[in-house]
Amino acid sequence: MSRGATVRRPPRGHWIVLLLVLLVVAVALLFEGWTTHQIDAARTKPPCTRPIPREADDGKPLLRFGPKGVSTAAMPRRTVALTFDGGFDPVWTPRLLDLLRAHHAQATFFVYGKDAAEHPKLMRRILYEGHEIGSYTYSGGDFGVASPMRAHLELSLTQSAFAGAAGINTRLLRLPHTTAADTLCGPQWPAARRAAEQGYLVVASDHKDRKPWRGLVSQHSQTDLGFHEARDLLEDRSVRRFTTISGGLGTPSFVDKVPVAQEIKGQGLIWSQRLGRAFLTVMVWTLTLAGVLGVVRMLLFALFARLHVRRLRRFRPGAPRLREVRDPVTVLVPAYNEEAGIAATVYSLLASTYPHFQIIVIDDGSTDATADIAEQIDDPRVTVIRQPNGGKPSALNTGLAHARHDIVVMVDADTIFEPEALARLVQPLAHPAVGAVSGNTKVGNRQSLLGKWQHLEYVLGFNLDRRMFEVLECMPTVPGAIGAFRRDALMGVGGVSDETLAEDTDLTMSLWRAGWRVVYEESAVAWTEVPVSVRQLWRQRYRWCYGTLQAMWKHRHAAVEVGPAGRFGRRVMLYVTLFQIVLPLCAPVVDMFALFGALFRDPVEAALVWFGFLSVQLVTAAYALRLDRERLRVLWVLPLQQFVYRQLMYLVVIHSVATALLGTRLKWHSMKRTGTADPYLLETPPDEARRSLQGSRP
Repeated sequence: MSRGATVRRPPRGHWIVLLLVLLVVAVALLFEGWTTHQIDAARTKPPCTRPIPREADDGKPLLRFGPKGVSTAAMPRRTVALTFDGGFDPVWTPRLLDLLRAHHAQATFFVYGKDAAEHPKLMRRILYEGHEIGSYTYSGGDFGVASPMRAHLELSLTQSAFAGAAGINTRLLRLPHTTAADTLCGPQWPAARRAAEQGYLVVASDHKDRKPWRGLVSQHSQTDLGFHEARDLLEDRSVRRFTTISGGLGTPSFVDKVPVAQEIKGQGLIWSQRLGRAFLTVMVWTLTLAGVLGVVRMLLFALFARLHVRRLRRFRPGAPRLREVRDPVTVLVPAYNEEAGIAATVYSLLASTYPHFQIIVIDDGSTDATADIAEQIDDPRVTVIRQPNGGKPSALNTGLAHARHDIVVMVDADTIFEPEALARLVQPLAHPAVGAVSGNTKVGNRQSLLGKWQHLEYVLGFNLDRRMFEVLECMPTVPGAIGAFRRDALMGVGGVSDETLAEDTDLTMSLWRAGWRVVYEESAVAWTEVPVSVRQLWRQRYRWCYGTLQAMWKHRHAAVEVGPAGRFGRRVMLYVTLFQIVLPLCAPVVDMFALFGALFRDPVEAALVWFGFLSVQLVTAAYALRLDRERLRVLWVLPLQQFVYRQLMYLVVIHSVATALLGTRLKWHSMKRTGTADPYLLETPPDEARRSLQGSRP
C-alpha cells in the first residue's frame, strides 16, 4: 500500500462501545458488590444501646406505628402464624410447601427481593397455594447500620422484584437479624419506625418458650431445621388454626396486585439481575482463564527456551548447521526519510566480518537527504537506487530485482548490525529446507522509561516467542530489522506482497505455505531504534497488529492444510488468537475486576494474586535477559509496566480488531527517527557518541 493512497479514517465509535462495555461491567460489579455487602456494607448487627420503648415492650410481635405512637398485636389463642425467613432453598422450600399443603395450613414467607427475582416460580406457587408474602429486604442488610440510601433501596428494590416475579407488592416487613420484638432495640427501633412510615406492618416473632395454644407467631428458616420445627409444630393438637399474619389478625391480605406498568418495571429488574449475574459468571470464568493462560504462556516461554538452548548445544542429525555458509550475500535496505540513521546502518553493515556482500539502499521517494547521505558513502559494495514513493514492499521488490546473489538479507534503515551478525545470520541457510532466518532484534535507544519497557518486551516477548516458535516449527515472522532469505524462495512466493501492512509476517507465512522452514538465529544481533513517544509507539503497534490480523486472514486456509504448512497454520493461528487477540480483548475487564477486588473485596487477596503474577513474570523475564546476555537491573521497570504500558498495548489490539472488523483500510505510518539505535550509545552520552562515531567512520 502506498503511503499516499487514499484511505478512510480509522473508526472511532468502538471506543464508545468499549466505554459502554466497561460501564456495564462497572454497574454489574457495583450492584453485585452492593448485594453481597462488599459495598456500603450492612452485615453486622450493632449492639443494643437502649431498649425498645416501654409501650411496645409487652411481648406482642406485631408493631404498627401511628401518629399517637406504637400499637402492638398478637395472634389469638390456639392460632399460630407460621413464618419463614430468608432466601428460597431449592430443596427445602418446596418440601415446606408440600408439608403445609398436606396439613391444610397457610403461612407467611418473608423473602429476600434478590431471591424472589431468582425464583419467580416459587413466588407464584406460594401465592397460588394461599400463603402470604412479606419483605425481608432485598439482600438482608441490617437496617440498624444501613445508610439511608441503602435502606431505601433495600425496600424499593424488593417491591420491584415482587412485582416482576408475581405481580404483587406487600405491606409486611420483617427486619433482618431480628426475632422477638425486644430485639428491635438500639438503632433497629428508629429503622423500624422509618419503615412503618412507608406503610409497613413490622412483624417480629414470639419468644421460643411461648406455648402455641396461647397464640403464636413462630419464626423458622427455609432449611432442614426449619422444616423439622414446622412439622413438629403442625402436629401440635393444642392449635386449632395455622394461618397467615393477615388471617390471624382477621384483616384483608397485606399483599396487593400491582399495575401492569409496575409489573413490567419489576420484570426489567429481574432480567437485569439475571443478565448481570450471568455476565459476572462469564467474566469470572474469563478472568480465571485469562490468568491461567497468562501463567501458562510464561511457563511455555521458559520451557521452550530451555529446549531451544539444549537443541543448540548438541548436534542432531538434520539440524540446520551442515556446513559453513560463505556464499555472497545481497543486503537490501529500504529507506524512507531515514536521514538520521541511514549512515549508521550502512557503516555497521560495511564493518561486518562476512567476506562477500553487496548493499543496496532503496530510497523510496524520501523527502529528506536520505539518498544523498547514502550516496556519499564511498564504498563499491554500496549501491543506491532511487524510486518514486511506493511503500516498503515496493522498495524491497525493487532491491530484489537488482540483487546479484542467491542469499538476500533485509535490513531496516534504523538498524545497527553487530560485526558478526551477518555471518551468523546466514549460517542456518546451509540446510536446504530452510528458506528464511530470523535474527535477534534488540532495542538500542533504551535510556528512557518507554525505551526500557520496549526493551523488556523485545527480550521477554519477541525473542522468547521466536525460541518457542522454532522448537514448534511455526515461526510466524521474520522481522524487517534483520532477516535472511533464499532468493529463489522469495521469487517463488512472488516477492514481498503489499496486500497487508505487516509485509514481514505475510512473507513469512507465504514461505511456510510454500514448504520452506523458517528458523531463529539468536546469535545474530541487530540493534533497532524504537519509538520515543507514546504517539509514535501507538502508531507503530497499531500498524503491526492490524497487519498481523490481515496476514492471518489472508493465510487462514493454512489451518486446514496438510503437512508442515498445516502444522504451522494450526499452531500459529491458535497461539496468536489466544495470546495476542483474545487475552488483550479481555484485559480491560480483567483490570476492572482486579480494581474492584482491591477496593471492595479483599485487598490482601488482590495484592497476593497480583504479586503472584508479577513474580512469574519477573522470573521469566530474568531468564530471558540471561539468555540474551542482558543486565538484570532493568527488571525494576517491570512492575511499572503493568500500570501503563500493558494498558496501551491492549488498547492497540482493541483498536486494531475494530478496524479489521469494520473493513477500514489503514494507511502506512512512518516513524520520526533520531538515529539512536547504535548500541554504543547505551554506555556513552548521545552527543559524545555521535562525535566519536563520525570521527571513526569515513
